[in-house]
Amino acid sequence: VTYTLIALNIIIYVWDRLGSINGSGIIFSDLAMRPTEIIAVIQGRGEPASLTSLFTMLFLHANLMHLVGNLLFLLTFGGRVEEVLGAPRYALYYIFWGIVASAAHILFLPTSSVPTLGASGAIGGVLGAYFLLFPGNRIQFIIFPLVFIPFSIVAWVMLGFWFVFQILVPQEGVANWAHAGGFAAGMLTVLILGGRAKLLKDYRLERLTDQEFDD
Repeated sequence: VTYTLIALNIIIYVWDRLGSINGSGIIFSDLAMRPTEIIAVIQGRGEPASLTSLFTMLFLHANLMHLVGNLLFLLTFGGRVEEVLGAPRYALYYIFWGIVASAAHILFLPTSSVPTLGASGAIGGVLGAYFLLFPGNRIQFIIFPLVFIPFSIVAWVMLGFWFVFQILVPQEGVANWAHAGGFAAGMLTVLILGGRAKLLKDYRLERLTDQEFDD
């Protein structure tokens, strides 16, 4: 599922730009989510079809750096979360996390008519789930172009800092509350499903059963 999501995002990004990797979206520009339109629907004044933008926005990106940044996070953290949750459930939760992230953005910016798009809210859910499932894992990365030597940091430190940063350091043009909302939704999902210990235990038992069956 993680690789499929990455492929879909890349295909739609290029398709939206008629085969180019630069410039603004052309074909799907009207499928971005606008908080004012969602609020209008909730109040009975808007077009119900606008609600589909809560889904379509998850596969649109503003520019190449936006796309690459999101997909790097998804590639780094998505696979392990998918393994634990299982592919079908992971796919559904990914969409759910994205919608919750959009809801958080709308809650804090209900009067905004600025188009909102990107997979980062759903990926925030992936990060939140990873934060609780694998807090002690070490993540290796580089800060390009500042630091070229790879170094590692414990997952809970990196992701915890990322979450706090979204709340305390709002950035212009960035849906920080969507990121934070998705992250919180990912953590809540793990807790509702029984927590880290139960999910990892079930995952290991399932792998053991599959191995015995293969033998």
